[in-house]
Amino acid sequence: MVKGGLIAACIGVIFIGVLAFNKQQQQNITKEQVLLGAIVQILESKHFDPQDINDAFSNRVFDDYLKMLNPDKDIFLREDSALLSIYRNKLDDEIKGDPVLFYKKAAMLYFQRLDEIMADYTSILSQPLDFSIDETVNLSDRDKAFAASTIERKDFWRRKLKYSVLERYSDMLEQKQKNIGDTALNKPDEQLQLEARKKVQTMLDRNFNRQKLIFTEQEQFNSFINVIVKLMDPHSEFFPPTEKRGFDEDMTGRFYGIGAQLKDDDGSIKIASLMTGSPAWKSGNISVNDEIIKVAQGNAEPIDVRGYAVTDAVKLIRGSQGTEVSLTMRSPDGATKVVKLIRDEIVQDEQFARSAVIDKDGKKTGYIFLPDFYADYDRPNGNRCSQDVANEVVKLKKENVSGIVIDLRNNGGGSLNEVVLMVGLFIKSGPVVQVADKNASPNILADKDESVLYDGPLTVLVNEFSASASEIFAAAIQDYGRGVIIGSPTYGKGTVQRTLPLGKIDYNTGMPEYGALKITFEKFYRVNGGSTQREGVVPDIILPDPFDHLKFRERDNPTALVWDQIAKAQYTLCKEALLVQQVTKQEVETLSGNSRFALLKENYNWLNQKNDQVYNLQLEAFKKEQAEIRKTIQQNEGLLNLTDPLTIAPTKVDNEKFYNNPDKTKGDRYLDWLKRVQRDIYVDAAVDVTNSLIRTYTASAN
Repeated sequence: MVKGGLIAACIGVIFIGVLAFNKQQQQNITKEQVLLGAIVQILESKHFDPQDINDAFSNRVFDDYLKMLNPDKDIFLREDSALLSIYRNKLDDEIKGDPVLFYKKAAMLYFQRLDEIMADYTSILSQPLDFSIDETVNLSDRDKAFAASTIERKDFWRRKLKYSVLERYSDMLEQKQKNIGDTALNKPDEQLQLEARKKVQTMLDRNFNRQKLIFTEQEQFNSFINVIVKLMDPHSEFFPPTEKRGFDEDMTGRFYGIGAQLKDDDGSIKIASLMTGSPAWKSGNISVNDEIIKVAQGNAEPIDVRGYAVTDAVKLIRGSQGTEVSLTMRSPDGATKVVKLIRDEIVQDEQFARSAVIDKDGKKTGYIFLPDFYADYDRPNGNRCSQDVANEVVKLKKENVSGIVIDLRNNGGGSLNEVVLMVGLFIKSGPVVQVADKNASPNILADKDESVLYDGPLTVLVNEFSASASEIFAAAIQDYGRGVIIGSPTYGKGTVQRTLPLGKIDYNTGMPEYGALKITFEKFYRVNGGSTQREGVVPDIILPDPFDHLKFRERDNPTALVWDQIAKAQYTLCKEALLVQQVTKQEVETLSGNSRFALLKENYNWLNQKNDQVYNLQLEAFKKEQAEIRKTIQQNEGLLNLTDPLTIAPTKVDNEKFYNNPDKTKGDRYLDWLKRVQRDIYVDAAVDVTNSLIRTYTASAN
C-alpha cells in the first residue's frame, strides 16, 4: 500500500503539471517547461538523496551536457564553451521554470561544428597520409581541453584519422604479405592505403549523417533531461516513450513485434533471421538479407530508416499487440515491396534461465545460467526467474547431480522480489535483504518458506557486470555461508529504483504519453548490515578480471551514492557454513597455483597499461606495438578456452525442447551456448570448487 500510494502521488504531480500547461498555454509556457518542472519536483521530493538545484548544480549540468554532446572534446572549440557560458549559472533557473534555451543553443553550435568536422575529415582523407613520420596521438586524454582554434582541432583530427587509417592499412599490408584475402591481388601499397582511407570515410559519413538525422530537437531535450536526472545518481533516468517500452521488454523477456532479427550490413538494415511462427515468418514475403528502407505505423507516413542504427529501427518496428506496422523493403535482386504486418507477442526465451549437466572427475554438477532477474507480473503465466530457476533445479535433481553452479556473470539485476524468492530456494528461512528509504527505518525482506528446494553443494559465479539483484543473491548466499562465491568483485549497485509513467497510455505504442521516470527511492543492505553500494560483493575466491581497467563500476561514477552500513539483521548461519569456509580456504590456495589464471592476470595487467597509452603513428613502430598486443590477446583467448572441453549435456527435458524444436535457429543457438560453456575456464574453476564442496560434504556426512 505504501508503494502504491507513493507512485500514485508522483503520477499526480505529472498530471497536475500537464493540466497546468493546458490552462496556461496563453502564457506561452511550453510543454518542455511543464514536463521538466514536474520531473524535477518529483526528484526533489522523492529521490533518496536529491541534489540542491542551485548555481553549483547548474554548473554541473552545463559541463555534463557538453560532455554528453562531445565526450572526446574533438568537435567543440574553446570559444563555443565560452559563448555558451552565459548559461552556466542559469540552468537551475531553466529547470525551475524559465524558458528552456540552453540545449537548443548548444545543439545549433554542435551541428555547425559537425559540418566543419565533416569537411575537415573529407579533406584530410582525400590525400595520401605519410606513415614514415615519427608522431603520436593520445586518444584517451581525460584532461584534454577543447581545441583553442580550428587549426588545432584539425591537426588533432588529422592524427586521429591517421590512427584509424593505419589500423586498416596495417592489416591490409599483413594480408598482402601472407597472400590472403582480397589484398593478395597484387595491389600496390598506395591502392591499399586509398582503400583504407575510403573505409574510414564511409564509417565517419555514416556515423555523422546518422547523428544529424536522429538527434532531433526532441532527442536534444530528452538528453538534456537525462543529464539533469543522472546528476542525482547514475540509475535515475528519464525514458521517452519508446525507451520505456524497451525497459519493460528487458524486464519481462517479451515484446510485441514481427519476429525478425536485424543486422547492420555496412549501413543498411537487413533481415538476419526469422523466428519460426512469427508474423514476419508467416507473411511469406520477408526473407533473410532483405533490406528495410522505410517503417510506418499502420497507414501513417513512412519514416526512412536508411542511416539508422539497428536499435533505432527496432524502436519503430515494435509496438502494441495487434497494431499494424508497414515495412518498405528491398530484396537482394533490387525489387521493392511493401509488407504490412500485425504485431504479435515475441518471447525472448534466450533471456530466461537454462541449465545443463557437467560431468567431471566422476561427479555430475548442475549448471544454471541466469542472464537477468526478470519478472513478468502482467500475465498470470508470465516468466519469473525464481520459478524458472526452481524448474531448472528440479530438472537437475532428476539428473542426480551432486552439486550446482549458478552463473550470474553479466547479470545486471532486475526484480527485487524475485531475488528474495530465489534465495529462498536454497535456505530454510530468514532475512534476505534490508531496504531503506531516506526517511524510514529498514524494511527487511525475508524468505518465510521453511522448505528448501536444494540443500546440496552450491557455487555462485559472478563478475564485474553482476549488479543489483545479482549482488543481493550473492551477498545473501555469502552471509549465510550457504555456498562459495567465485569470480571478480561485482559492480556495486546498492540502490532500488521504481519507474513512474508520465501521462496517459498511447494505444499505438502502448507507452505513456510523455514517457516515464525511473527514480532511486531506496538503498538496499546485506543482512550483515553492509551496503553493496560502490563496494559490490567481493568473492570468496577472486579470479582475474579482464575489464578492471575500464573503470566502469559504480565506484568509478562521480554521481554514485555513498557507501554506508546499518544494523545487522537477525539471521542464523547455515549448518554447512564451516564446511564452505574450509573449502574456500583450500580452493584459494589451489587456484593461487593455477598457471593459466596467473598468466591471465599478468597479461591483463600488461594490456591495461597499454589501454591508455599514446599511439605511435609511424608504420613500423605501430606494427610492432600491435603485434605485441595481438600476441597477448591471442594468448589470452587460448587461456580462456579449455584445451580439454568439459563434458556437458542438456537435461533430458531440454534435449527434447531444443534439439527437436521446429525452430532450427533456436536449437542451433542453444547448441552454440553449450559449446561456449564447455570451453569456459571460469565455469571449469567453479565446477572444481563445487566438486571440492561435494567431497567435503560427503566426508562430513560419513
